[in-house]
Amino acid sequence: MSVLRCVVFLCSIQLFGYAQAPQEHDQVGLSRQAEVIVRRFYEQLVSDPVGGIPTPKGMKVLSPYLSSSLIHWINQARACRDDWFRLHPKNDEKAPSTWTEFGLFSGPDDRGHPYAFQIDKTESEDDGSFRAYVRLTEGPRERPWHWEVAAIVICENGRFVIDGVIFLKDKDVDTESRLSEILKRGCDGSHWVGYGNKNAKP
Repeated sequence: MSVLRCVVFLCSIQLFGYAQAPQEHDQVGLSRQAEVIVRRFYEQLVSDPVGGIPTPKGMKVLSPYLSSSLIHWINQARACRDDWFRLHPKNDEKAPSTWTEFGLFSGPDDRGHPYAFQIDKTESEDDGSFRAYVRLTEGPRERPWHWEVAAIVICENGRFVIDGVIFLKDKDVDTESRLSEILKRGCDGSHWVGYGNKNAKP
């Protein structure tokens, strides 16, 4: 049995209480469970929007929904932000907006503070992960605007967690981007090296 199939198998045992069932039934059940964690996470997010890098207190609330890898990259980005401010003690330059304004789980600029969401669909991927397409809403109630992101869900230590977010291309966004890439921009681990530095991680 492959490592991937073993992970799915263990998740199905823990979450559904049975070990033998048709594969299609297992996949549908797992997809629904993956969707549950995304729903709970975005319920939290719209009730208490996160702009920029979450504070340690904020991370205590969000961490149960996130993978260890994503938590690591968020913490690294916070350390890199702190390093930037150390290098700019006079505040003579504006800090990168990723750390202060960007909605890490929703998007940039006017997409940073959604007040409603809807999960349109959840799909299984070949690597055993799931992709949940989340429709987010912001703006005036009488004339709101909508956009979609994709939350990546994996099984980690017998439970489902969000491992990343993909900001999808649409009529207002020219290119697709990933949260993991955005968190690393201009940083070499916990150190700020600048966007033009060849050592900066993409």
